[in-house]
Formats: sequence, structure tokens, C-alpha cells
Amino acid sequence: MILHICPEADWARTTRAYYSRSLDTVGFIHCADPGTAHLPANALYAGRTDLLLLEIDPACLDVPVRWEEGNPPHPARIWFPHVYGPIRVDAVVGVHPFPPEPDGTFKLPAAIANREPPPNVP
Repeated sequence: MILHICPEADWARTTRAYYSRSLDTVGFIHCADPGTAHLPANALYAGRTDLLLLEIDPACLDVPVRWEEGNPPHPARIWFPHVYGPIRVDAVVGVHPFPPEPDGTFKLPAAIANREPPPNVP
């Protein structure tokens, strides 16, 4: 599972595939994993109240997903998933409100944070 932060208005306009402005500017859609989604949220969107967190199944995408340094690179050298094309609506398996905490910072919604990880298959 990978996650993408988007304004509610952008998702509301989506029909068959989600497009982010970053496709035009940097060539990919910025995403994160559950352990790192708070980093771009807090760095870029502190206090915004109009955000959603899209939960995406990368196996359902028909475009490349590459794990790369952040853009700009994170000081701790954390890598993030970048989706190199539009995200088909059927690859979005969950849409979660993503409100800030009272201090303006973000944490994962309970629906994602409390989910059991899938078992390892030998």
C-alpha cells in the first residue's frame, strides 16, 4: 500500500484516473508509505483542512512506481514511492479524510494506522 495526499477538490474532479499537477512539473505523482506520510504532510500542508489521503494498491497500477529520494531529498535520506503516470481510480482502495491535529500537524488516520499488516507468505 502507498499513500498520496491530495486536496478534496482535486479528488472530486477525478473520473477514471487521478492526475496530480506534479505529473506536468516533475513527471510523477508524489506518494509515501504509512511510516512516512506524515513527513510531507507536515512539511508541505501544515494546518490545511481540505486534504484527503488516498490509499493506493500499487499492484493495480498500470504505470511504473519507483522508490526514489524525495523531491527535494529528505535530510534523513528517506526514499518515497513515485508514481510515473495517472493513478487509475480502481487502484485507489481507500479515501480517508486527512485533517490536521489541533497543533496543525498530521498523523495517519486510525483506519490506516491500526490496520494489521498482511502476513508474510513464505
